[in-house]
Amino acid sequence: MGWRTIMISHHAKVSLTAGNLDIQTDTDRFHVPVRDVDILLVQTLQAVVTTSAIAALSEVHAKIIFTGRDGQPICETTGCYPNARTAALVTAQVNWNSTRVANLWTRIVAAKLNNQIAVADMLNADVSSLNDEMDKLELNDETNREAVVARQYFPLLFGDDFSRSDFVPVNAALNYGYSILLSLVDRAIVARGYLTCFGIHHDNAGNAFNLGSDLMEPFRPIIDYWVAQHKILDLTPDIKFGLVRLLELKMVYEDKTETLENVVEKHVVNCLKYLSDETDQVKIGVVVPHEVSDNAINDYV
Repeated sequence: MGWRTIMISHHAKVSLTAGNLDIQTDTDRFHVPVRDVDILLVQTLQAVVTTSAIAALSEVHAKIIFTGRDGQPICETTGCYPNARTAALVTAQVNWNSTRVANLWTRIVAAKLNNQIAVADMLNADVSSLNDEMDKLELNDETNREAVVARQYFPLLFGDDFSRSDFVPVNAALNYGYSILLSLVDRAIVARGYLTCFGIHHDNAGNAFNLGSDLMEPFRPIIDYWVAQHKILDLTPDIKFGLVRLLELKMVYEDKTETLENVVEKHVVNCLKYLSDETDQVKIGVVVPHEVSDNAINDYV
């Protein structure tokens, strides 16, 4: 996989020339080796991407994300036949051990709640009620502490009147960041031959990304913290750019300094190995970047 994230925000044509992406705008022309591209984010309706460029990016497992008229990611490319996918692998996924599924979901929820508490604390909110709910977490989150904490957590960050269902710029920014994060998780899942539609908790028949929605949960608070640190009056190009740059965020994960993008991939691999009985150990740590510095996320503006 590549390492570069390319954002197309203005009128442009993206084509393929001798193994390079040829990006031509009204004023400039750029050439980028296809093998270096990790994500191509097309956040304008005035861009043309040729089929040869799409095919070349798909061959190196690069993700192409398109945004709609409202500026939110609306669709993305997914390879149809990854080399790792076999009938045996898909059958094993559909029949993952229920005990392992319950254990993993419990740990994912615990990591998400820990990160939400950490974020709220970093923003000087009173987290005593969140800690109380954390203590009530049961196997497979049977009492749905995840939802209970969410109802308390978001008002702590964005005000007592805030609701995730409101059509406001803050929610637009959160949804944009979550969509980019989900695309990373989905790509790591597909690259290893698994289906994104079969989740361990999310089971919406209309959601093609149930598993990605499950595995991304511990990382959502990173998006929350960045949005809470900025005055969001509209989903401007600068806000989008800042959210995409979070993929480069440095954090300490399993005693090593990694980028968020690398941490997400390692997290997904760790979870899939556990679910597939390749390992009996699964560790989902707190990933909010305390050790880097409280200002780390603020640098990505």
